[in-house]
Amino acid sequence: MTTSVNERHARIKELVCEVLELDQEEVTDTSLFIEDHEADSLRAIEILASLEKEFGITIDQSELPQLVNLESVYTVVDREMG
Repeated sequence: MTTSVNERHARIKELVCEVLELDQEEVTDTSLFIEDHEADSLRAIEILASLEKEFGITIDQSELPQLVNLESVYTVVDREMG
């Protein structure tokens, strides 16, 4: 069973909010994890690991600096999933 892009993006948002310990209403597609939500580098690694586990993908750690908001996470995951 494949998921639609919208379903995948909704799940990504859920995962990110779980890691950042935020309500989904607090996080927008463009809000910045570090500046707006006080995330640190450890949280970024947790997000990366959660995404890899959930979607069965491998994201190169060089991508970490690009994972600044939901839009960028969507882009990276979509690219890795083909």
